[in-house]
This record gives sequence, structure tokens and C-alpha cells, in this order.
Amino acid sequence: MTDRLGAVLAGAVPRVCPAAVALIAVDGSVAAAAATGELVRYADAEGTLVAERPPAGRDSIFDLASISKLFTTAVLLSLAEEGAIGLDEPVAAWIPGHDPRVTPRRLLTHTAGLPPTRRIDLELPGADASERMEAMLRTPIAHPVGGPYLYSDVGLVIAGRVAELAGGAPLDALVRARVTDVLGLPDTGYRPTAPSRAAPLAQVAASARVAATEWKPERTGPGCVRGEVHDETAYALGGVAGHAGLFATAGDLLAFGEALRLGGGGVLRSGSVAEMLRDQGAEGAAFRHGLGVRIGDPAIVGPLTGAFGHSGFTGTSLVVDPARGLTVVLLTNAVHPVRGRDGIRELRHAVAGEALRLRELQPLT
Repeated sequence: MTDRLGAVLAGAVPRVCPAAVALIAVDGSVAAAAATGELVRYADAEGTLVAERPPAGRDSIFDLASISKLFTTAVLLSLAEEGAIGLDEPVAAWIPGHDPRVTPRRLLTHTAGLPPTRRIDLELPGADASERMEAMLRTPIAHPVGGPYLYSDVGLVIAGRVAELAGGAPLDALVRARVTDVLGLPDTGYRPTAPSRAAPLAQVAASARVAATEWKPERTGPGCVRGEVHDETAYALGGVAGHAGLFATAGDLLAFGEALRLGGGGVLRSGSVAEMLRDQGAEGAAFRHGLGVRIGDPAIVGPLTGAFGHSGFTGTSLVVDPARGLTVVLLTNAVHPVRGRDGIRELRHAVAGEALRLRELQPLT
């Protein structure tokens, strides 16, 4: 273990984010771990400090934001392995009336021509989650189908719904059955503070470990958002969506990344992982794009060129470098109490840089 990673996080907290947890695995073993800051620091957008500020720890739970897309991708690929979907079949097979040019592959590579986002909560303020989902599924094509690359949360919402229709279960149940239960990830799931008849005491305990995010006075309850998804569209869809909504600990996310690094970990076959990590030829991005994953994304990989992964708007990132045997997790709540902080890119690069340093200290196995 090394205290250098702790120093990296300490240099960013609370300036960049109120809380941060990072894990670095080298050849599957945790080589560095650090946690610092406070899970809840602010009471409002003005930065008023709360009286009780619980410390972050390795078991803290963070809103993963768009890293959720990787779990949606894993579910879709597992369904493709079973023949329940075809990656190049029109999604109209599951969503009648949808543009026949749109396929799961195009949704996962952000080349379906769909707009980046849609504030369905503002468009349909009085509707319920199911009505809003139906409206999302009818989002018209606004850009060329097939490329160039245009990042689209709408596309991954539709991908999540396709998974539900093909898999015959809600998305949260599919993620649980096909990913988190398989890997043994007890702290990964949607709506971590939602009432649970099965394990009410566990739910209460988990609530105390969740990091707060943004001040959103339009939602019910005082203070900053905590324990419910930060993303407005996912929240409007009931907290479970293909593009956002998952919460996890750093340890759980590391295990997921390791499963991908090692070829599937029981979640996917090695051939499916290879296809996931293959450059799909999406033009116009600042990185190569696989299925759901970014390859060599300069915003998150730092010196780990060639690594794959994804970032989350809340200040999270997962970076996996199979060539170097590295998996790097950074969880923060950089949107607490407001979005727009500077420095998260630099923090991600610094953590990746520490991972490279640790790799260079150990011979490749």
C-alpha cells in the first residue's frame, strides 16, 4: 500500500469535491486505496456547512451517473449471447414504430442520431414514470443515423428499455440477476435508500453511507440530494434508467472492472467482452468507442493511453487497462452542493498517474 494516493485525494478535497474514494488494482490485487472528505458537507447552494459531516470511507456509496451505461451494456450483451436480441436488429422489433435504422449497436455507440438529452421532467411535469418513458421512446431522430458520434443519454434510455422488453424484467432486476448477483456486489444497485421490505435494517445502514450530491430545491425534502439519483431524467423515470441511476462502492465497481479486464468474470463470454472493447468505428469522437465504453478517453485515462472505461457527471470514473493489468476507480461527489467545479479532470489524471507509477514498480505477471 502507499500513502501517495491519499495525498492525491487530499490535494483535491474539498476544493474539487467534498468526498473522494479511490482504488487501484495491479494484476487483480489492490495496490493502493484512499478515502477522504465528508459524505455530506453542505446544506445549500451557498455552501452553508451542515452540523454533522460523516467521513467518507472505502465502504461509502456514490452515485455512479453515466458509469451506469456500462452495466446496461453488460445486460444487453448477455441477452445477445442468449439470442434474445441481435445487436444489429432494428429496435423496432421491441418498440413498434421506432425508426428501423436504429439498432442496439448504434445506441451503444451513440451513432443512432438521437439528441444528447431530453428533460422529460420539464416537458411532462404532471406525468408518471411510465408515461414519461413512452415519450422518451418516441423521441424523433434529429441527426444522421450511423454517425458521426453524438453522445446521447436518450439513446441509452432506449437501450435500457430494449433490455427490459427482451429480458422480460425491469432493468434493475436484470442488472441484479445478470451482473451484481453474479459478481457478488452487495452495494451496487438503483435507489439505495428506497424502502425495502426484504432488508429494512440493511437499507437504513446503507443510507448512512451514501454521499450527497447537488442542491435541488425542486425535489421534496430539505438539503442536498442524497440517496436518490442526481440525474434529472433518470429521476423523472423513477430512478432506474439505462443511462444513469446506479450507486456503488469503490470496491464493487473495482470488481466489475476486473471482470471486464479478465474477459467477463461469469457475466459475459470472452467473445462478448472482446466485441465490447473493439473499436466500433464511430467517427467524430475524441476517443475510440466500443460498445458502451470509451477507449482512450483523454478526459479520464491520463497517461494510461489505450485504457477503456467511462466517467460520470457526478465526478466518478472507471478506467481499465488490460495491457498493463490495471483497474482504477475514482468515486467523488463533485456536484455537491453545485455543479461546475474545476479540477475533476486533473484529479482523474493524477489518480491514473499514480496507477501507472505503481505498475512500473512491479514486474508484469
